[in-house]
Amino acid sequence: MSGLWFYGLHVCRMALLNPKRVVKRILVTNEATLEKLSKDSPAKIEIVNKRFLESYLSPGAVHQGIAMLVHPLENVSIEALDEIESTSQRVIVLDQVSDPHNVGAILRSAAAFGASALIMTDRHAPKESGVLAKSASGALEIVPRIVVNNLAQGITALKEMGFWCVGFSEAGTQTLGQIDLKGKIALIMGSEGDGMRHFTQKLCDFTAKLETVSDFSTLNVSNATAIALHETFKAQCTNI
Repeated sequence: MSGLWFYGLHVCRMALLNPKRVVKRILVTNEATLEKLSKDSPAKIEIVNKRFLESYLSPGAVHQGIAMLVHPLENVSIEALDEIESTSQRVIVLDQVSDPHNVGAILRSAAAFGASALIMTDRHAPKESGVLAKSASGALEIVPRIVVNNLAQGITALKEMGFWCVGFSEAGTQTLGQIDLKGKIALIMGSEGDGMRHFTQKLCDFTAKLETVSDFSTLNVSNATAIALHETFKAQCTNI
């Protein structure tokens, strides 16, 4: 049976609460686990032993006694952002960030700070998976993922919709505090090590850096994104 295997109580509960998520099969190891789900299941529930459940998962998966076979979510069009009736928006654009753990952590921050979407390319980016869902801790069901074929075209579309594009680089010429973060803001993050590609930087309206001590400026991309989202969120809340 084709699909994705999700695992972990919170991940599965959030998937069940998402009306856009198609659930095909649910495996649980005991009735107690089943009782912790917060919604009636639309799919058949099977009580199985731990070994049978783990046969569908990667070794070491922290499943908490539950796994769920689901359909991937349908891709959201970037044009959908233009239909949001808000003068203040935050979106995240990832330029070749390929680690599903990092992308999952970024989704968690996106959900916490009310980002409208996470935008990435169909190549050099993780596909929807159990690992991504687990790392996102339920945020995969909350924050729309917009997958584009061409990042330059995606950024251009954002600019046409009125987004200011802020790219992050250690060589950035400004800090976030020096940038007007009112309105629609796209935070563009590059991969760890290489950072944003040259053509991506050229499309940015601003190139920013995060303030750190001078002798240790490198942050994990998910940590950097969380800080950037928090600062943008605070600025926009102040200006509402």
